[in-house]
Amino acid sequence: MDEEEEKIKKALLKKALGYMADEVVEEYVMGEDGEEKLAKRKVTKKHVSPDISAIRVFLERYDTDLSSQIKNMTDEELYEEKAKLIKLLKEEYDGNLPM
Repeated sequence: MDEEEEKIKKALLKKALGYMADEVVEEYVMGEDGEEKLAKRKVTKKHVSPDISAIRVFLERYDTDLSSQIKNMTDEELYEEKAKLIKLLKEEYDGNLPM
């Protein structure tokens, strides 16, 4: 697998599993010298939920044994499988998924 393909795989897996991201909001004011100056900066942690489409694409592309099974699954079956996998991951990491 080449380097670009590996980057795509990692990004797709991240989106499929969900992740934590920093959300940054900055406010600027005009200083006396006419220059913009940072007045406030707020950083909050934001959870990005797992994406069902990314799960499907990841499994179809990288797990050929499951590919045919997944193509025949309904959205409801995929959501059930997603919930089951998230539960297993939480049990594995004692409720603290690494993101």
